[in-house]
Amino acid sequence: METNRIDKKARAKKKVEELKGFYIHLTVYVLVNTFLTVNIIIENMGDGETFSGAFWNMGTFFIWGAWGIGLAFHAAKVFSFNPFFNKEWEKRQIQKFMEEDQNDAESYRSMHSDYGK
Repeated sequence: METNRIDKKARAKKKVEELKGFYIHLTVYVLVNTFLTVNIIIENMGDGETFSGAFWNMGTFFIWGAWGIGLAFHAAKVFSFNPFFNKEWEKRQIQKFMEEDQNDAESYRSMHSDYGK
């Protein structure tokens, strides 16, 4: 009973650490990309572009999108959104590998039991 409670506490603590890591990642993402975007806009306006032209420049949003893909994968992992590799998939794979190991062990035993005959 005590072990079960300890396991639950460890899982909860791990989940909190994952959430904390994601929120730190999100904060850094917003702050760094805002800083870079402002600098890109200022630089483009210094080169003679209008604010609108500088803002809608493809380079302004490229880093948001590229880094955003990584952030989306991080969010999917932390919030358990994975339509392909979910808990059921994991259970099936574990069961499959356990059965393969069992079959290999039985095959090995039957092979070596024939040598004694």
